[in-house]
Amino acid sequence: MLEAQNITVKYGERTAVAGASLKLSPGEMTALIGPNGAGKSTLLQTLNGRIQPTVGSVTLDGQLLETFDRRTIGRRISVVAQEAELRFPVTVLEFVLGGRFAWAASGAWGWETKRDVEIALEVLNETELTELSGRLMNELSGGERQRAVLARALTTEASYLLLDEPTANLDLSHQTMLLGLVRNRCDNCNASALVVTHDLNLAAQFADNVLLMKEGETIRTGAPQSVFTAELLQEVFGLRVLVDTHPVTGGPRVTPVHQTHRYH
Repeated sequence: MLEAQNITVKYGERTAVAGASLKLSPGEMTALIGPNGAGKSTLLQTLNGRIQPTVGSVTLDGQLLETFDRRTIGRRISVVAQEAELRFPVTVLEFVLGGRFAWAASGAWGWETKRDVEIALEVLNETELTELSGRLMNELSGGERQRAVLARALTTEASYLLLDEPTANLDLSHQTMLLGLVRNRCDNCNASALVVTHDLNLAAQFADNVLLMKEGETIRTGAPQSVFTAELLQEVFGLRVLVDTHPVTGGPRVTPVHQTHRYH
């Protein structure tokens, strides 16, 4: 289990995250929801050990995360950031293979094994990137690049996936496909995923749990049905919404309500 216990993160006098607690259990997918500036990305980076909490602790299987070396963390926890930094041109296949770096033998130069290549090719096929495997990353569209970033994360075979807006720049078909892949990893590989997203309806469809944040504070945690209420969402986003039941999935469905109506 990856667990944050009463996490507070401060940047000088500003509190980015205030007293957040979160458990990521095997087989479960959690959606992290909130307006811009709510502290979502900061919480995610703290769970990966990139940011040290001012107060509180992060533990991995009961052991403080700070006691693990970065290679071990890289094997257990994989991150999809909002922007992937590329220092030099690489092909899509080379970029995705980079997700296997943490598994290279100690002291090795990092050359990929036959198994590494097999895993990368499998994930490229899953993310519909096989035909683009020889293209340079900087030649891809925003959506294609985002799929490659997620493919790299899946190639690590990490038990914990921390995904910061993984469906940004994607069309509806690829949003559903990629979240389906993450859901499949949780269901069939006993992985756990934390997904930062602004799409409440996709979160309701795919996530087991939701953590709702505003201005660094946790407003509510629980199943989508208990978190996605009209009252809570109006409090957090300052917008009137209609929350009803999806006719197919049975989960909550969120629709913004505008005062000016175009349809009669």
